[in-house]
Amino acid sequence: MSRILLFNKPYGVICQFSRDGLHPTLADYIPVPEVYAAGRLDTDSEGLLLLTDDGELQHRITDPKHKQAKTYWAQVEGAPDAAALMQLQKGVQLKDGLTLPAQARLMDEPKILWPRNPPVRERKTIPTAWLELTIREGKNRQVRRMTAAVGHPTLRLIRFAIGEWTLIDLKVGEWREDFV
Repeated sequence: MSRILLFNKPYGVICQFSRDGLHPTLADYIPVPEVYAAGRLDTDSEGLLLLTDDGELQHRITDPKHKQAKTYWAQVEGAPDAAALMQLQKGVQLKDGLTLPAQARLMDEPKILWPRNPPVRERKTIPTAWLELTIREGKNRQVRRMTAAVGHPTLRLIRFAIGEWTLIDLKVGEWREDFV
C-alpha cells in the first residue's frame, strides 16, 4: 500500500523541502519524512500538491504519457467569450508547441476560496472572471501561458484536482494522508 499526502499549498511556498532562504518550503508545513512531491506548483500558484513515498506512483502521477487529468481554477483578466473558450478547448499554440485540447468553462468564484496573501491586484476598469480548466499534460506554466495566449492573463491560479484527488475539505496550508 502506497502512502500519499494531499497538501493545499499556499501562495509563495516553494515545492521542495530544502530551504532557499527566501520562501517558505514544504518542510514548514509537512513534518513527514521520506515523502516527495509528485509534480510541482510554481511559487505563485496555489492548491493541490500530492506527495508520496512510492517512486512508481510518483512517476504515474507526473509522467505526461499517463495523461493524468489536472483541474485548475484560474482567475483571469477580462471576461473570456465563446471564441476564447473554444481556443482553449481545441488546443492553444504556445512557443513550445500546440497544447492538447483542454476542458474549459466559465465558473462562478469558487465557494471554498480562501483569502490570498498578498491579495490579487484589482483594477477598477478591468473586470475579472473565473475559468475551470482541465488539462492532461504538464508544460511549464501551461495554464498561465494558455490563458494569456487567448487574451486573458491569469491573475490567480489554484489547482483543484489531480485525477480523483481534490482540495475538498482541505484548508490552505493543511495536508491529509491517504493510501493507494
